[in-house]
Amino acid sequence: MTRSVHMAEPEITGRLGRLRPSLDGAGCDALLVTNLVNVRYLTGFTGSAALLLVLADAVVLTTDGRYRDQAAEQTAAAGVDATVEVRPTLAAQHEVLASAASGIARLGLEAESVTWAQQRRFAADVFATASLVPTDGLVEDLRRVKDAGEVERMAEAARIADEALAAVIPLLGQGVTEREVALGLDYEMRRLGASGSSFETIVASGPNGAKPHARPTDRRIEPGELVVIDFGAIVDGYCSDMTRTVCIGEPADDTALRMVAVVRESQREGVAAVAPGVRAREVDDKCRAVITEAGWADAFLHGTGHGVGLEIHEAPRVGSTSEDVLAPGHVVTVEPGVYLAEHGGVRIEDTVVVTDDGCRVLTNAPKELVV
Repeated sequence: MTRSVHMAEPEITGRLGRLRPSLDGAGCDALLVTNLVNVRYLTGFTGSAALLLVLADAVVLTTDGRYRDQAAEQTAAAGVDATVEVRPTLAAQHEVLASAASGIARLGLEAESVTWAQQRRFAADVFATASLVPTDGLVEDLRRVKDAGEVERMAEAARIADEALAAVIPLLGQGVTEREVALGLDYEMRRLGASGSSFETIVASGPNGAKPHARPTDRRIEPGELVVIDFGAIVDGYCSDMTRTVCIGEPADDTALRMVAVVRESQREGVAAVAPGVRAREVDDKCRAVITEAGWADAFLHGTGHGVGLEIHEAPRVGSTSEDVLAPGHVVTVEPGVYLAEHGGVRIEDTVVVTDDGCRVLTNAPKELVV
């Protein structure tokens, strides 16, 4: 049943002000934002086509006629004083941006989201008088720390996922396929108020569970098999991420039971390690130490976690080579796993938000194995 939830609004208004001081250090006087997720973060605009020019004392958003009203309404609602320029073609939008950027000596481009073809076009035609400067993570660095409104949306997305799993779990004992369980989860999340799934839902049973990112198939789930269920919901653009491993009845062998016990302890140690000032790789170390001691170091095939927000994978990264240091407001996953071809896979994952003195778990579905 869908709940009516009142949530604090994300604090969009001040984000441009926090971005501008970083421009000089990046060697640019202005920034052209081409990543649509970053455009949304800075302005509140959610359309599928936009370019955003951030100047020292102004901001220009260009889009096409489909979003004439939406762009004006969303930027105003976010409290962003943007000049919205609607033009029918990309070439016409480029003309607007070129005019607004005239006199800019150094224009930053988002290196991760500008194609080679775009860069050549910008350099030769659109911003021919400016020196184009590649930038890395200027907006993404701001996105690391979530405000109260962002956390509330992620908590709501997690609650919806919790309820969706509770609604679908009874299907497992009815001879359903992996695909049917995945579709059931996707439907329930929508019914409960999510705008969609954070990523393609994973339901992997038996030998398929040994593939960390297996796609759901028409394979029927059998009693005694481990089933890895990895999924998340989106609320107002913000994602949740959760994995549970379950079994219809008791697992078929003792190794499967031991895998579950080891991963559960590994995940518990990892969550306990999440706190401000902790290096993200230390969380990975805690998880990996438990699995290594069990003799399955080579069966832990991926990093321990990742940041979550407007995208399902964003900074900070929780892995053995990560240089990130956790801080209040960071939202990350803790998801160790063991994958053995002859026994299947086990992964247990929670999304947690770093607090002033530790962390708060947002995903609260039960972790019991047997259903």
